[in-house]
Amino acid sequence: MIDALLAAESDLRLAVFLGVLAAMALWEVLAPRRPQAIPRRVRWPNNLGIVVLNTLALRLAFPMLAVGLALTAEERGWGLFNALDVPIWVAIVLSVLILDLIIYLQHVMFHAVPALWRLHRMHHADLEFDVTTGLRFHPVEILLSMALKLAAVAALGPPAIAVLIFEVLLNATAMFNHSNVRIPTAVDRLLRLVVVTPDMHRVHHSIDPVETNSNYGFNLPWWDRLLGTYRAQPAKGHEGMTIGIEQFRTPRDLWLDRMLAQPARGPAGGHALDDRTRRPDA
Repeated sequence: MIDALLAAESDLRLAVFLGVLAAMALWEVLAPRRPQAIPRRVRWPNNLGIVVLNTLALRLAFPMLAVGLALTAEERGWGLFNALDVPIWVAIVLSVLILDLIIYLQHVMFHAVPALWRLHRMHHADLEFDVTTGLRFHPVEILLSMALKLAAVAALGPPAIAVLIFEVLLNATAMFNHSNVRIPTAVDRLLRLVVVTPDMHRVHHSIDPVETNSNYGFNLPWWDRLLGTYRAQPAKGHEGMTIGIEQFRTPRDLWLDRMLAQPARGPAGGHALDDRTRRPDA
């Protein structure tokens, strides 16, 4: 039974991944938000190469991933929701919300702790902002993130279907909100009530550290608003803003080998607790 569910999970996640990637790539061609100076043939092979490395790293490092652990927890009665007598729909909704909050807090932590920022800044060092930016994370960050997620699943004991919903949503929304797509302002304003939009998350990829250290949400926009990390728009506008960070700004830095080495290169300046990143009015 578990093997069948895990096989179905892998097929579903792959189908959603390929479908959303293709849809957002096509949307970027038909209605781009910003002109891009660096061609896809330079960035995409390296950004997609990271996806391959991260997938291999996860399979080698963890014998069981989040959905598999949730199934095991259900069988053995581990975790909070397996000890509580609550309706399944309540457990599913609460589990998705709590897991999303945990990912938000993890994201803040990766900006606040200098050693973790060294890993996470590889994601921010992309010099353009498009669907593949949402897939560009250092393998060590991916492993740490999965370890945290597994700990959360073991403690919460969420229904396996809730973990599957969350994982699929997280992957799909990460590609959506990193996409270089134009959405009418009125539609964007409405969408921001329930999901992080590309215009909302693009602020987070500004070269201005005050803007970099805001809008941490991936799925849901509510945590930024509730916890005071929300910025509606970049100071220079979406067409005028510069994407990336100060330290790695050459086309050579976009190559896979340089991306993997970035945590060891240079100082860790620009993290959220660095006083130099704060404007007087921030």
